[in-house]
Formats: sequence, C-alpha cells, structure tokens
Amino acid sequence: MKREFDTQKKEYTLSILVQDIPGVLSQVARLFSRKGYNIESIVSGETDKPHITRITIVLLADELMIDQIAAQCRKLIPVLAVKILDESASIQREFSLIKVRAADRNARDEVIQMANIFRAKIIDVSRETLTVAIFGDKEKTAALTGMLTDFGILEIAKTGTIAIERGRSTIYDDNKLKEEYNYGKNVL
Repeated sequence: MKREFDTQKKEYTLSILVQDIPGVLSQVARLFSRKGYNIESIVSGETDKPHITRITIVLLADELMIDQIAAQCRKLIPVLAVKILDESASIQREFSLIKVRAADRNARDEVIQMANIFRAKIIDVSRETLTVAIFGDKEKTAALTGMLTDFGILEIAKTGTIAIERGRSTIYDDNKLKEEYNYGKNVL
C-alpha cells in the first residue's frame, strides 16, 4: 500500500536518545546538514539513564522529509531511539532570558508588571536594565518579547525547545534499545 505524504512544510519535533559519547551531537547535526535540512532548535541533556543523552531537534520539513530524517537518524550507531513528537500529544517548552532597557522607575514598574502577568521572573536588576526569565511555550515567550520590545531589548538568550510526550507514552515505546536489537550495525 502506497502512503501519501503531505508536502506542506511545518515545524516537527524529533526526540532522539543517543549514547553519551564525544562527538555524538556533531554526528547527528551533520546528518541534517548533509541532507540540506535547517535545524530551527537543538537541545541536548542527560536522561534518567546513565550514559544516555536526549537530543530534541525542531526543524521545518514536510511529512516525507521528517520520515526520511528519522529513518536516517535510526541508522546512526550511537542512536538508541528516535521519535517524532506530535505537537498535540507532547509538552514543548523553551527558556528565555531577556535583558530590557529600564532607565527610570516607571519603565521598571511596567516591565515588572508585564513579567508578573506572564508569570516570568525578574532575575537581575541594574540602574538601567532588568533581566527577565521566562519558561513556557513559543507563543508565550514570543508574546512577552513583543511586549518588551517597546522598552528596548538589549539582548536575548534562548535554550531552544525541550519536549516530552504527555501521559503514559515515552520515547522508549515502539523503539528497541541497541542492547536488545543491534543487528548488522557493527558487522564488517
């Protein structure tokens, strides 16, 4: 049965478990650049299992491209599991630090009030600036950033997207870890 693919590009989130070895992040990122895919966001960090790292990658692709890149990732030796996360069935967040110009008391008060509305935190105060920390989905951080633009944003630092599936589903579902099934990858 031939599968039809949607050729309209949209953001997809890939969650990848890899062995925690030197150069693995570079190896995964190279795969994307070789295929000509632009990574919108890439974040890596430790997991609940020792020597296993989780990489979360957001990219703009169509359905065929995302299926192909997921299949290519699965072929890499240090990759243990790959899952395409459905936006409606996953929690996706980013962390942002935003340094804003706030030269007088009125400006500082307004920035603090906005931060409170968005449940953000003021984490640094100087005579002329405030630094706001916000954790949330892309829409929330973009909305606060837009509101703070009027004050003069001096600098922004973002983590990129981190994501995990909602409910009982995990990255381990429908994926076999390399220790269980490692047929043919290390054969000469």
